[in-house]
Amino acid sequence: MSTLGNTTLNDWLADYPMAIARIVQALAGACVDIAAASAEGALIGLHGVAGSTNSQGESQKKLDVYANGVVIAALADCPSVAGWASEELDEAEASPNHGAAGEHLVIFDPVDGSSNIEANISFGTIFSVLPRGLKGAMLSSADFLQPGSRQLAAGYVVYGPSTVMVVCCGREVAMFTLHRASGAWLLTQPRVEIPRSTREFAINASNQRHWDKPVQRYVAECAAGEAGPRRVDFNMRWVASLVADVHRLMTRGGIYLYPRDARQPGRLRLLYETSPMAWLVQHAGGGAVTGTQDLLEVVPDFIHQKVPVILGSMDEVERIVAYHADPSENVAMPLFRNRSLFVQPSP
Repeated sequence: MSTLGNTTLNDWLADYPMAIARIVQALAGACVDIAAASAEGALIGLHGVAGSTNSQGESQKKLDVYANGVVIAALADCPSVAGWASEELDEAEASPNHGAAGEHLVIFDPVDGSSNIEANISFGTIFSVLPRGLKGAMLSSADFLQPGSRQLAAGYVVYGPSTVMVVCCGREVAMFTLHRASGAWLLTQPRVEIPRSTREFAINASNQRHWDKPVQRYVAECAAGEAGPRRVDFNMRWVASLVADVHRLMTRGGIYLYPRDARQPGRLRLLYETSPMAWLVQHAGGGAVTGTQDLLEVVPDFIHQKVPVILGSMDEVERIVAYHADPSENVAMPLFRNRSLFVQPSP
């Protein structure tokens, strides 16, 4: 058996179905290219806006457009990939090469946290692999509308001082670091486990006035520290990049909240942001909910649907769920189709 640091991503993927392994390898290769391009940044003209908008009407950064093209090109070469959907595309696309025969679908956010690019703060790429329904039928966006519990693999790459991939193909969550000289992904943390308890939370406090009462209560108790009902001092962190904030809790525990509020039911996209992260967090022993529902059991109505998200160390997630279940907190139940809360991932 290879020792830690000598095990490559390809070695690790040998224990999984070949089709899934090849998809993850293709995505990993695309992320090597994105890492190299982002490291050059302004030197190669990849800073600034592209002069176009994405599926949500948001201004695209040049790196958004570049990274989206790199990932699509990599997936188009995968025989088992029938098609893909992305934050940067209005609708799903069928693979021009394997749209009829492909057995899998890939959903991705090519650049999560693009507002951090010019500030030289960590950002990332998120991906999810789903089974395809009927082969041979014409692919449509409806084929992608599956709950996160049906994911076959998911992961993210964080571009920071080092470039790190965190991935799960249905069993353990593993962490790989890019060896820049060789382009190889080397295993640096097998069997990632999120500590059950934490004293750290991440939330955009500028939205405090809009939060539902259960979240108001939770954050107020954390902020009160030793003098409050929790009798523990908490730290608050916020990077404004889902990948960076989740990676922090993956490495040392914590809880991340982007809750529903009085203005809208959620800010993060279900299919290519919260579902992949929920898949990883739950397989690492953490919890992932909307506040009232297991995130992996939410059935999407459309590709770019947004949902609230609360995920991380299980003790804190369970506490927030209990606050949402308290009738005195007067929570308006979101209109998502769901089945049950805290469904355990398959072994």
